[in-house]
Amino acid sequence: MRTVQRTDADRVLLRDAATIAAAMIAVGASFGAIAIAYGLPAWVPFMMSTVVFAGGSQFLAVGLLAAGNPLAAVVAGLLLNARHLPFGLAVSEAVGPRWRDRIIGSHFLTDEVAAFTLAEPDQARRRKVYWIIGLTLFTSWNIGTALGVLLGGATGDPDALGLDAAFPAALLALIMPSLKDRATRTVALTGAAVAVLLTPVLPAGLPVMCALAGLLTLVRPRRRNRTEAAC
Repeated sequence: MRTVQRTDADRVLLRDAATIAAAMIAVGASFGAIAIAYGLPAWVPFMMSTVVFAGGSQFLAVGLLAAGNPLAAVVAGLLLNARHLPFGLAVSEAVGPRWRDRIIGSHFLTDEVAAFTLAEPDQARRRKVYWIIGLTLFTSWNIGTALGVLLGGATGDPDALGLDAAFPAALLALIMPSLKDRATRTVALTGAAVAVLLTPVLPAGLPVMCALAGLLTLVRPRRRNRTEAAC
């Protein structure tokens, strides 16, 4: 009976991995095409997808590099990927006990990998889920990047295909699931408003950094209880 259940679970896992791989190829292709459309050398998107492997950070970094602000690209990427610190703590046991596993496995850590791993109720299967999803996403993302680079180089005039609009569209697609939460939505809208208002007066890249001011909406003064109010 357990063998049948494990077989069914493995089929579901492979099906989910194939589905998310198809989506990653599409988004990775968008990233590769955008990088070429912004005039970056072909080796840049390839190196970022293999060495960095962080979808949202790569999109953001490419936009800031194209704007001529590499320092902002580095800082923004570090801030955006800071969320991986708690993710790493949450899935540390699933990666494996050996240092080799942890060093290699940490490179495959993404939002999707953490979500699939933590959604697995069977502790014994979490390691399998982590590595299958991680390797699948890494491979599909790099395949997509290669396709995007080829597409971007073959068009001649990337703007004619609307690739200039693909960058913000891809970022919106990445954050849309998170906007269901009211607090997250407030932070995002506030940060976007700050960035738009500061764009005409600040150098490229800085308005994006200033958008972090949206996090201040999470800081709320504690309400005094009725006893203190009466006093």
